[in-house]
Amino acid sequence: MKFRVERDVLADAVAWTARSLPVRPSVPVLAGMLLDASEDDGRQRLKLSSFDYEVSAQVSVEIEIEEPGTTLVSGRLLAEITRNLPPQTVEVSTDGAKVVVSCGSAKFTLITLPVEDYPALPEMPQLTGAVGSDAFAAAVGQVAVAAGRDDTLPMLTGIRVEIEGDTVTLASTDRYRLAVRELAWKPENPDLSAVALVPAKTLADTAKSLTNGAEVAIALSGTESGEGMIGFEGGGRRTTTRLLDGEFPKYRALLPDSFNSVAEVQKAEFIEAVKRVSLVAERNTPLRLAFSEGQLVLEAGTGDEAQAVEVLDATLEGDEIQIAFNSAFLIDGLNAIDSDIARLQFTTSTKPAIITGKPAEEEASSDYRYLIMPVRLSS
Repeated sequence: MKFRVERDVLADAVAWTARSLPVRPSVPVLAGMLLDASEDDGRQRLKLSSFDYEVSAQVSVEIEIEEPGTTLVSGRLLAEITRNLPPQTVEVSTDGAKVVVSCGSAKFTLITLPVEDYPALPEMPQLTGAVGSDAFAAAVGQVAVAAGRDDTLPMLTGIRVEIEGDTVTLASTDRYRLAVRELAWKPENPDLSAVALVPAKTLADTAKSLTNGAEVAIALSGTESGEGMIGFEGGGRRTTTRLLDGEFPKYRALLPDSFNSVAEVQKAEFIEAVKRVSLVAERNTPLRLAFSEGQLVLEAGTGDEAQAVEVLDATLEGDEIQIAFNSAFLIDGLNAIDSDIARLQFTTSTKPAIITGKPAEEEASSDYRYLIMPVRLSS
């Protein structure tokens, strides 16, 4: 095998593929990155692949091939090397059981791993539909903040993807908050109805990394066999991941459909005030909010310790309310909305509140909702 490619093109492709390499591979070859230099449809291309039996990643870039071939080398080492090469053309060639990487005055020799022991990457499932890459990345980012991080409850570490015709609904919860986002997409079958539970970290990383193309193609396989899989492809990159098992909570029942109070606050000022007032809050101590006509009072701390109070302008429709939240969860929700004004909807001080952005049109409903559980205050 022997080929030439520009340093930036190679470094970018290697770095993206290396993201999926396992930290502690179950077998040594899974630490490897597969390099396949070949001609495809009359174009000379290099395919780089990684796989850990859960997530696969593959990217294809154009190169100049002198001699086609396939080799397997340490993925993390190759990523470190390519990132630090001078900005010149890179030549990669095999020499027996070694791979030589040359660039300018730099030359590296890597030991190869046995290609024949490397597992075959899973095939992409059948195409289900496509969505704008930037919109998809933004939507996944809004929902991923509420996903659980406790691996003993794997179904809460995922994002539920519900497909109904031309609408995709994303939802996640860690039992203390819930994020739901709806977005339009282009299904292959307009009557499609499907559900998948995708690992949140994988989905967030994937969505963010596929914005170099205009669209992301989504391919979902059936879960009847218990081996459900979802694939994403865009901008010459494709990745697959196995779906999570387990029953996701029936979250729609948690979303209130009527409210006793609706408040609106400037988002940026609100976030800064929450950060300041929370400085005196001990770990897990709630932030107290009191909404009345024209103002919001934020408080933290008690009489026996440091205290903080800040007052902001706010509008309120309905009953005055005093409620308390975990400040980190509140900031996550405020950061996720894509409006300059935060709208908070309440029923009572002991029931979940909903945070949304203020819709552009008054009667419009928000496509993003962040439900946050209040913290009970000891009387």
